[in-house]
Amino acid sequence: MTSTVPAPVTRTADGSALQAVLLDMDGTLVDTEGFWWDVEVEIFAGLGHTLDDSWRHVVVGGPMTRSAGFLIEATGADIALAELTLLLNQGFEDRIDRALPLMPGAARLLAELAAHEIPTALVSASHRRIIDRVLTSLGPQYFALTVAGDEVERTKPHPDPYLLAAAGLGADPTRCAVVEDTATGVAAAEAAGCHVVAVPSIAPIAPATRRTVVTSLEEVDLAFLRGLMAA
Repeated sequence: MTSTVPAPVTRTADGSALQAVLLDMDGTLVDTEGFWWDVEVEIFAGLGHTLDDSWRHVVVGGPMTRSAGFLIEATGADIALAELTLLLNQGFEDRIDRALPLMPGAARLLAELAAHEIPTALVSASHRRIIDRVLTSLGPQYFALTVAGDEVERTKPHPDPYLLAAAGLGADPTRCAVVEDTATGVAAAEAAGCHVVAVPSIAPIAPATRRTVVTSLEEVDLAFLRGLMAA
């Protein structure tokens, strides 16, 4: 699978309409944020280091190079960033090969968006190799395009991934709804000018202007997302 950007989707003439939905992956559609932490704990234990549980909030949701670099610096572990990144990806792939639980409401939401032909993109800080493995379970047919963290010069919390996704779908970022689970992802979406639905997975996220916080994707449907634009 590739992230090739398709021909732009024709925009609706209704300036208040929902033009596209952009979704994060880990912790938003699939219940995998804990997988990453478990892999990090296991790898560093093998290097003779114990990770402080408070660091979990620091490494969640961001680019792998930032998270891995932080853990190397915090522990003083004798491992190169490139080697650690490889081990993290391999460890994560092993776990999702055994089980890949979807978040409650994820399958229903994706099916509803597809049934109404709402342009949809998957936007993740995870690497392409991980996204493609997850897509086999999520269903690649639900996404017009996907954006991986190792395919953009600046990933979340920068707005670049969401701006790229909106452009690829031919949508105005201000008419896009983004669904995210971490503060890092929320910051990226808001910097791009999108409306945000936050479904916190690890750390709390407070409501704000153009940001709605829900407890589960089961609260989110197409009518809900369209209502964000009307508001």
